[in-house]
Amino acid sequence: MAKNHVTTTINGEPVEYLCETQQTLLDVLRDELQLTGSKEGCASGDCGACSVMVDGRLVCSCLVMGVEAEGKSIETIEGMADGDQLHPLQQKFLENAALQCGICTPGFLVAAKALLEKNPDPTETEVRYWLAGNLCRCTGYDKIIRSVLEVAEEAKGA
Repeated sequence: MAKNHVTTTINGEPVEYLCETQQTLLDVLRDELQLTGSKEGCASGDCGACSVMVDGRLVCSCLVMGVEAEGKSIETIEGMADGDQLHPLQQKFLENAALQCGICTPGFLVAAKALLEKNPDPTETEVRYWLAGNLCRCTGYDKIIRSVLEVAEEAKGA
């Protein structure tokens, strides 16, 4: 089967890859580009573990075809930290033990970052609503929600 040539930007860097028409963006990220932070939890867009940003829009990468990334800007969990400096959300998740097995964590972090970029001062209800598409079986969500709210509060005070 012929492969498609795709030129895109991932985490601010120009990237080119070859993919088959039926490969999802998640498969391309993990298998072709070795960006394994995004996880496959359901392959049906129900869990949010594979959440990435495509042209500023939060999407489940298991529902986007790899060829659709042509000319787009993609942000993944690998792009959150600045070298060894964790993003404030990543740091707060660690401080509050807002992660356990880690399967859902990248998706929650990408989604929370997207929320705070859109709404830097969300209410608890807004955070819960925004993150409702991300499922976790380990943490019970409270530490995740608290972490997002604390980052928003600290950014407001800075």
